[in-house]
Amino acid sequence: MANEARIDKWLWAARIFKTRSIAADACKNGRVTISGTNVKPSHMVKVGETVCVRKPPVTYSYKILKTIEQRVGAKLIPEVYENVTTADQYELLEMNRISGFVDRARGTGRPTKKERRSLDAFIGPAYETNFDWDDDDDEND
Repeated sequence: MANEARIDKWLWAARIFKTRSIAADACKNGRVTISGTNVKPSHMVKVGETVCVRKPPVTYSYKILKTIEQRVGAKLIPEVYENVTTADQYELLEMNRISGFVDRARGTGRPTKKERRSLDAFIGPAYETNFDWDDDDDEND
């Protein structure tokens, strides 16, 4: 076991990202930070450092327990890192999940008929309008 590992390899090996190229892209795009500083994919990490990974809308934080560059099984992940993400980040994720139709991506165009019916059913009527306005006039005669 080495004392250091490349951050892109570690993120992939620790199963935070599905592929190493996705991990490297995240580093290049400024979504991976250590001590508040953006890191390049070639940055070497050590045991004890805390890595912050921004996957909108949440920023996950991981404390490195073991520096690895070979992917391990999911059962061994607790030996590799400790998830130190704050509770408010998970609240943000939950609020985003229950806020309605978040699965509709921006720029996908107008909703289809089926999506529109789902939106209308979700919103529901504000109040019923089944009363007749003419009945009021009859009482005054």
